[in-house]
Amino acid sequence: MTTETITEDSTANTTENSAANTAGDTARVVPPVRLAVDKLVPHVSKAMNALEAATRKVSLEAPLLELVRTRAAQINGCAYCVDMHTQDARKGGETEQRLYALPVWRETPFFTARERAAIELTEAMTRVADSEVGDEVFNRASAQFTEVELAELMWVIAVINLWTRLGATARPWPLV
Repeated sequence: MTTETITEDSTANTTENSAANTAGDTARVVPPVRLAVDKLVPHVSKAMNALEAATRKVSLEAPLLELVRTRAAQINGCAYCVDMHTQDARKGGETEQRLYALPVWRETPFFTARERAAIELTEAMTRVADSEVGDEVFNRASAQFTEVELAELMWVIAVINLWTRLGATARPWPLV
């Protein structure tokens, strides 16, 4: 298998086997794109981008949405999405401490009741194959959001789950 590596001076090198790199090697292994789904099925990609654009027009606060997007990306294992949404969150004023604590949010005092309800709903919707979204989770979210806000939040969660599952499976976007 051929993989691309990036060295400290940002030049690309190709190696036949990344395991051949020594412990002192500073080259980063760049996983290859598995399947360029955007280019292969552009009409679906265009529709997906339109759906994403629609979720960017909701009334919910941007920092909350970046926490939601980041958490779904973490759960689904999409490196590209984790990288993008943590960068977007930091640009929006999010702290490193809260981003680092996001996977363990229940054990920290760093998140508001509204954020906690959104993160909990994100986790439940993202893991819906493991267990239904229970009434308690839904009711906690309903207590923090208006019906319109809750509907917007659910659309944002649904869309980020599509992106992150596609990204984790096809790795269609290079992460460098």
